[in-house]
Amino acid sequence: MIKRVNRKERNYVGPKFTSFQERIGIAFNNEKLLIHAFTHSSYVNEHRKKPYEDNERLEFLGDAVLELTISEYLFKKYPYMSEGELTKLRASIVCEPSLVSFAHGLAFGDLVLLGKGEELTGGRERPALLADVFEAFVGALYLDQGIEKVRGFLESVVFPKINEGAFSHVMDYKSQLQELVQRDGRGIVEYRVLQEKGPAHNREFMSRVSMDGVELGIGTGKSKKEAEQKAAQVALKLLQEKNEIK
Repeated sequence: MIKRVNRKERNYVGPKFTSFQERIGIAFNNEKLLIHAFTHSSYVNEHRKKPYEDNERLEFLGDAVLELTISEYLFKKYPYMSEGELTKLRASIVCEPSLVSFAHGLAFGDLVLLGKGEELTGGRERPALLADVFEAFVGALYLDQGIEKVRGFLESVVFPKINEGAFSHVMDYKSQLQELVQRDGRGIVEYRVLQEKGPAHNREFMSRVSMDGVELGIGTGKSKKEAEQKAAQVALKLLQEKNEIK
C-alpha cells in the first residue's frame, strides 16, 4: 500500500518545487525524483513513518554523470590540452567549492528538506550538504530525462563559467599554444613584457606574445607568469576565431 503525503506536507513541498521548476525551465516528469534529490538524511530520520528516502544514492549517480558530461565538454573544447591538464581542470570544476557555488546560484539551499537539528545548526549553508544536493539533482535529472537534458542544464549553469575563465587559474594556456605551434611547425613563439607599473607590493605586468614577429595577444596580471598566461589565452582564442585550429 502506498502511503500518502498529508496535506500539510504537500503544501510545504509543492509550491517551492513548482516555482523552482518554472525558474530553471525544467519540468520533471516524475516530481518524486526531484523531491528525492533535495531530501537530506536528517529529514528522513525524523519522518520514518512517511515514504521519504534520502538523496545519497542519487548523489552517487549524479557524481558519475557530472564527471562524464564535463569530461566530454572539456575534451571537445580544449583539443590541445593534455590528459593531465584536462584531469586537473575537471577536478577544479567538480570540487566541493565549485559545486557549492553552482548550488548557491540556483538557491538550492532554500529547497533542501532538513531535519530540525540540521536546520538549527545551519545545514542549509553547509558546503558539503549543498555540493551533495547539486550532484543528487543532476542524478535525478538524468534518471528523469536523460543525458541530453543534463547537458542542457549544464550549458546554462556550469559551461558558461568555464567559458568565462572561472577556472583559468588551473589552465596552462602557454603549453597549449606551444603544443599547437610545434605540432604544425608554425614558427617561434616569444613573450615580452611591455609594461610594469604599480608599487612593489601591488605590481601589474603587461605581456605580449608573438609568433615570428606577429603579435597574437596581450595580457595583464599581477605577475609576469600570469600576464603571459593571459596573453597566450588571447592568442589561442584569436587562432580559433580565424579557423586556424582544425
